[in-house]
Amino acid sequence: MSEPGAAGPSPAAIQVSRIMRPDDANIAGNVHGGTILKMIEEAGAIISTRHCNSQAGEPCVAALARVERTDFLSPMCIGEVANVSAEITYTSRHSVEVQVNVMSENILTGAKRVTNKATLWYVPLSLKNVNKVVEVPPIQYARKEQEDEGKKRYEEQKLDRLETKQRNGDVILPVINPDRQTKEPHTVGYSQSSLIHLVGPSDCTLLGFVHGGVTMKLMDEVAGIVAARHCKTNIVTASVDAINFHEKIKKGCVITVSGRMTFTSNKSMEIEVFVDADPFVDEPRERYRAVSAFFTYVSLSKEGKPLPVPQLLTETEDEKRRFEEGKGRYLQTKAKRQAQMQQQAAQQ
Repeated sequence: MSEPGAAGPSPAAIQVSRIMRPDDANIAGNVHGGTILKMIEEAGAIISTRHCNSQAGEPCVAALARVERTDFLSPMCIGEVANVSAEITYTSRHSVEVQVNVMSENILTGAKRVTNKATLWYVPLSLKNVNKVVEVPPIQYARKEQEDEGKKRYEEQKLDRLETKQRNGDVILPVINPDRQTKEPHTVGYSQSSLIHLVGPSDCTLLGFVHGGVTMKLMDEVAGIVAARHCKTNIVTASVDAINFHEKIKKGCVITVSGRMTFTSNKSMEIEVFVDADPFVDEPRERYRAVSAFFTYVSLSKEGKPLPVPQLLTETEDEKRRFEEGKGRYLQTKAKRQAQMQQQAAQQ
């Protein structure tokens, strides 16, 4: 474990391990992206909550506020061990940045490979008053540059969260049992899907609000259904764009997780997923948007090789607009990846 140094006795890094079982995977044996996201969030919540309670003060629980773009570098399979390492890399006055690496281990051969890297942001909420954000103990940085880089990342995610919230008024009408016979294959309406879930005690933190990992797992399930309906092949999560947790979801709420296809390239699909919450118990509040994100999936053959993705057929002006916006995100990500590869090649 690497330890860059932290205020108080709080550990700077932790590792959580678990063997992947059949109920963690799809019918082809590939572990669900939501399973990995849930493990990532659990590790981040543990280390953030420990750190925020490492000095004398008001007891608190770290709540997930945002997950930066996460790439699934290679599929994980049943029987492999997921080793999730989490490290606190930056703290502001009221938030904690945690960077997480996931390594897959074949315990029969000892072979290991990195499967995921993620950056998560948490805010500590008081146990006595869930609407109160308490102060975060600062960490000590090995170099001043580390603090400056962390502050830059903090400002960037703060700005992006504001922009996302402003454009987040879009609505997906829940689709539970649509008449797909009236829909043309490969259209948005054909694959669009929804899931309704009653939030129970096992879904929640000590504060009575849903674990971020539980929400992300449900979102990945819906996105996977959309992708499978579009392709009718084995599909796996390739990446998740920034996941923004706009508002807390309370125990007793009914959440509607809705997903729709927004863009397809030759070998990938982008699916927009929203989580809307309906307070049912002792809560007069109307439905509200709680979480939003874009998931990217790829289609795989039985041998695990990438397959061509059917082109998305857009019918309305809104669908065409969302397709062009998705294409812009796709090209931007592709350009970023190529620039990183060129930089790595130049360094070698």
